[in-house]
Amino acid sequence: MTSRRTILQTLSLASASTLVSPHTLLAATSPKKDKLGVALVGLGYYSTDLLAPALQQTKNCYLAGIVTGTPSKAEKWKKQYNIPDKNIYSYQTFDQIANNPDIDVVYVVLPPSMHEEYVVRAAKAGKHVWVEKPMAVTEKECQNMIDTCRKNKRVLTVGYRLHHEPNTQAYIKYLRDGNIGKINMVNCAAGYYDARTDHWKQKKEMGGGVMYDMGVYAIQGARLATGEEPIALTAQQYTTRPDVYKNGLDETSMAQLEFPSGARAAIQSSYGMNMNFLHVTGQKGKLRMEPYSDYNGVRGDGTGGFKTDVPYKTPGQQTMQMDNDAKAIMQNTAVLVPGEEGLADIRIVEAIYKSAKAGKRVTL
Repeated sequence: MTSRRTILQTLSLASASTLVSPHTLLAATSPKKDKLGVALVGLGYYSTDLLAPALQQTKNCYLAGIVTGTPSKAEKWKKQYNIPDKNIYSYQTFDQIANNPDIDVVYVVLPPSMHEEYVVRAAKAGKHVWVEKPMAVTEKECQNMIDTCRKNKRVLTVGYRLHHEPNTQAYIKYLRDGNIGKINMVNCAAGYYDARTDHWKQKKEMGGGVMYDMGVYAIQGARLATGEEPIALTAQQYTTRPDVYKNGLDETSMAQLEFPSGARAAIQSSYGMNMNFLHVTGQKGKLRMEPYSDYNGVRGDGTGGFKTDVPYKTPGQQTMQMDNDAKAIMQNTAVLVPGEEGLADIRIVEAIYKSAKAGKRVTL
């Protein structure tokens, strides 16, 4: 990861997508294929251990190409996945992807500070774009990505795997159907102990910090449970390892969110401890999802005998996500997670950092 970071910083050029609405704008430019070719940009852990294996199981898309700054990785992936030389790019040759009909979608799996640049370049190259979370570092960057994709009539979706996950869909329907009544309180936590000290997640300039990474899961838990956008929040951040998490970088973040209906949410995220749950309290009952965001499975129960534990194996969530997004592109239907969804979370992330720094309540 460190070597890739160095390469990316050296090669980075000053240079989006959202769901284009209405989707009929894409009708004239969407490829007429049974499967869409996907190029992964960045071959770190998530691409190597999850996305590439998932693309061996997908029905609506396949691994068509890669973009990497490491020749040894390019050679290894070429042999492992039988990728043609013409579908292998470096960061220097990335823009030539515009001339490759094998590649329909560019999936940006880079440190967050690089997301805006490569989403914009991919959209300008005429490719649909999938981007990993967090969508970007700032709301302004997110909006530029959305605007660029719209201008180029390309679909943008953010890699929120849980939106495609059946247990998550089940609990959202359970809440929307009013089974626990009006939502009063949401508690959501996402975190793990990260022993690394030199990863991009520990580098502020690369979009590091726990709120951008695990914090997005907690924010999503609050937003999905209430079905609302927060109007104000108060936040706190701290670290137990100041030698690693420095210059304002957060190891642990907490925030208290206020919603228009009067609902409240307490969210936590951390690189210093393991936690993974969503608890929702309503006027008529409760919902518990635990684990709430695990790769290997999500399960829960609630008032009235509600239970959900649809089984699947890693990387099942990523397989469903990419198949759904590819199908939406091919059929000109709405993607589950358009760019606006990612932007909404980053707006909250920025407000959390602002509140924690100022030590006071921030309105949105």
